[in-house]
Amino acid sequence: MLFTARRLLTAPLLLAALGAGLIVAPAAAQAAGVSVTIRVSSTLKVRSGPALSAKVVGTVRNKQRVTVACFVTGQRVRGSLRTTTSWDRLGAGRYISHGYVQPSRALTRCAGSSPAVATRPAPVAARYVVGTVKTTGDVVNLRAGAATTTALTGTLASGSKVDLSCAVTGQLVSGTVRATTQWDRTATGSYISHAYLYSGPLPACTAAAGPGPSATLTTAQFIAASVPGAQRGWREYGVPPSVTIAQAVLESGWGRSSLASVDRNYFGIKCQNGSFGRLADGCHVYRTNECTKAGVCFATSASFRTYPSQSHSFRDHGSFLRVNSRYAGAFAYAEDANRFIWTVWKAGYATDPNYYTKVTGIMAAHDLYRYDTWN
Repeated sequence: MLFTARRLLTAPLLLAALGAGLIVAPAAAQAAGVSVTIRVSSTLKVRSGPALSAKVVGTVRNKQRVTVACFVTGQRVRGSLRTTTSWDRLGAGRYISHGYVQPSRALTRCAGSSPAVATRPAPVAARYVVGTVKTTGDVVNLRAGAATTTALTGTLASGSKVDLSCAVTGQLVSGTVRATTQWDRTATGSYISHAYLYSGPLPACTAAAGPGPSATLTTAQFIAASVPGAQRGWREYGVPPSVTIAQAVLESGWGRSSLASVDRNYFGIKCQNGSFGRLADGCHVYRTNECTKAGVCFATSASFRTYPSQSHSFRDHGSFLRVNSRYAGAFAYAEDANRFIWTVWKAGYATDPNYYTKVTGIMAAHDLYRYDTWN
């Protein structure tokens, strides 16, 4: 899933700002500020306060140049350029996350605002250990969590170099290099079994290292948190709650994937030409790896939907299946969860030949059918 603000505008820019709901008083526009450029996939919401829950009061578009007066500390946001708690003030009651802003020079803190941390420390380069992939097969899979049952997020060919941040304990894997329960978290938030890697020692993953198992809910807590959104999605769109929860478990690795832990996207639903529908609240561009059928892998970018809550993601999953005509036949089995997911899978939802078995296995192992209340 790319998502600036107060200078004296020329007539065309002023009209554009007015049309977007971004109104700047002339006196304020003449105040000293810093010219910045917006980097977002389509448009970035301007809010009345430094938080995603604040009212939307306008928008700015990708590559638009605006003038920022100063910055304040607010809600932590992972943007297209950085993850930050800084919000840039465009004017009274007008803020945008600094995560999507490319400034021409350093910004100053707004007078009277209380910093949560020391005033804008210099960026610290991320520290990674470079690993080398070794496999006798075609590729090694990248996963959403530390197990082969979690969603596939990409692949790496033998000899590829990969940046590794930390290690976790997961499923035992016997690979080309060794047999081990160690899984390594990559710079992009995916996991790769250490059984296929040569690398230096890695520190254990912690909450500070980014989204990972140590920062997630327990199995029971994840299921409990999933039920309300899954059942509401069933009432609105007809997808059995047991199916929604099991697919979320499989595709997000129990909520451990970067998409789920950062953007509350549990199903990998993408933005289409910058459009994210009515249940998501934006788009986030990720660097990913994709491979052709011939086994040629390459780096690319993909724009994924971001959500204000887990429930919104679960409901959008139901909407996604309902509006796609290829899955229409599944809704004849809204009260038969196994037939429903079988029909969805056969219609081309996933290429994994074991996808149906994995989903129904999760449903049975955790008795998710008890949440299919047809009343």
